[in-house]
Amino acid sequence: MKRYGLIGKTLKHSFSKDYFTQKFIEKDLSDCSYDNFELPTIDLLPDTLQRSPDLNGFNITIPYKEAIIPYLDFKNEIVEEIGACNCVKITNGKLYGYNTDVVGFKESLLKFLQPPHTHALVLGTGGAAKAVKYVLQQLNIKYLTVSRQATNQSVLYEDVDEKMIRKHTLIINTTPVGMYPGVEAAPAIPYQYITTNHLLYDLIYNPTETRFLQQGKNRGAVICNGYEMLLLQAEESWRIWNA
Repeated sequence: MKRYGLIGKTLKHSFSKDYFTQKFIEKDLSDCSYDNFELPTIDLLPDTLQRSPDLNGFNITIPYKEAIIPYLDFKNEIVEEIGACNCVKITNGKLYGYNTDVVGFKESLLKFLQPPHTHALVLGTGGAAKAVKYVLQQLNIKYLTVSRQATNQSVLYEDVDEKMIRKHTLIINTTPVGMYPGVEAAPAIPYQYITTNHLLYDLIYNPTETRFLQQGKNRGAVICNGYEMLLLQAEESWRIWNA
């Protein structure tokens, strides 16, 4: 039996279990299964793995994409560089860390990019944001990070003004703000300055159209949610586990 899973804090509405379970049925992979592992704290990971010796690999979601790093025996070059991991392959009891968010985000973003999209606002600073910024660097798109706490490398939400919005025509939400069940919420940016030149990308996939995306759509911007990114990163995980 080949067993895989998802590790996170709250997984009731997770995508991965349903996706892989359906995949195994369609591909007639009766020797494969996928389970959720809800951990109140990442400190419980070693015990979880010890109780699941048949686990071949797992995905990692909020809030453990960065916290998983010290538990890895091996990190590929992307994980080494950005400090975030969302896919682990287990080989001979060793944990090999990868980041499939990078593949999923890049491939899903490329089809929407247009010449005006030379500067991006990245909303959030978590593990997903690190993957997003890695891709933007690859694509030579300059970015500014927006955070609830100001640092040398970010600005506060309340500091985002008309000039910033006009300049940064690609706006990416990497936070869980607006995710089900909190669907009425949206990142606090001045949406009134968004134009038809803008592309708004939300890593959230549930709901399919968040308030963040609705605000952009209402002003003529192109919008994209995180569903295709999830599909692509899931398939990349499957490739890694079976390589």
